[in-house]
Amino acid sequence: MRQARADEYAEFAAARAGHLYRSACLLTAGDTHLAEDLVQETFGRLYVRWGRVSRADNPAAYAQTVLTRTFLAHQRRRSSRERATDTFPDLPGAADGDAPLRLTLMAALARLPYKDRAVVVLRYWEDRSVEQTAGVLNVSSAAVRTRCVRALGRLREQLGEDIQEYSRP
Repeated sequence: MRQARADEYAEFAAARAGHLYRSACLLTAGDTHLAEDLVQETFGRLYVRWGRVSRADNPAAYAQTVLTRTFLAHQRRRSSRERATDTFPDLPGAADGDAPLRLTLMAALARLPYKDRAVVVLRYWEDRSVEQTAGVLNVSSAAVRTRCVRALGRLREQLGEDIQEYSRP
């Protein structure tokens, strides 16, 4: 019985790892090392409670919620603000040629407060409803809507005309 449950967990983890990593990269505004740590911690927490998680209606949504709450808990720690550098390392260019645009967007996300960043990622990357986002963040729907409007305004303000040079006709 234990082997079957371990195999089920391993299959789930393999299937969801990529998606959780991409979400973590957005939450951390491009800090891939922290994203890996968050995903690893998320999988550790899921493993401990896998018996209950596997019986949930949507284990993938549960995993995303654990990831988001792990990120928020990390951001509340004083040590999470320490950074070795404030610039992105040289990254290999993407095949589609949108690397400068991605870097601009990641830099703008990094300048958002972490709770606003979490709202933007959940609402626009994860495509969750206001109510689902509120449930993950343990806040009211009104707070999500307010943060969303504020965060999008800040993003537009930060991006300003930078984004115009990357837009295609």
